[in-house]
Amino acid sequence: MPRVTQLVVTSESKPGTLAQLCSTLSKAGVNIRSMLAPEIRGRGKVRLLVDDPAKAKDALKAAKIRFSEEEVLELELDNRPGSLGEVAEKLAKAKINIKYAYATTSEGSAKATVVLAVPNLAKAAGVLGE
Repeated sequence: MPRVTQLVVTSESKPGTLAQLCSTLSKAGVNIRSMLAPEIRGRGKVRLLVDDPAKAKDALKAAKIRFSEEEVLELELDNRPGSLGEVAEKLAKAKINIKYAYATTSEGSAKATVVLAVPNLAKAAGVLGE
């Protein structure tokens, strides 16, 4: 279970903002592997896992798009009922809060990718046996 760094872009929630972000990364040849983009009170916080973080950071800087970085856990789970629940239960028993999570899979795929943000990455990795 790798600890990975995601990019976090905070901006106004308005038409075209996500398009600009995606276009900037696309023009730099950066592929978005996973994304979470909720809106809170007129602001958007886009969290991204990309295939080339260094290239993405350079592109965002060049486009004057402010971003930060956060470490998260990226899990590959069996794509079946209960697999995420089992992980969440192990973390709950160890009193580790999941601040947020997002996932992606394709229909018929045997695996799902799940991203978890937790307060203590090392402890969570230990609990999950990684």
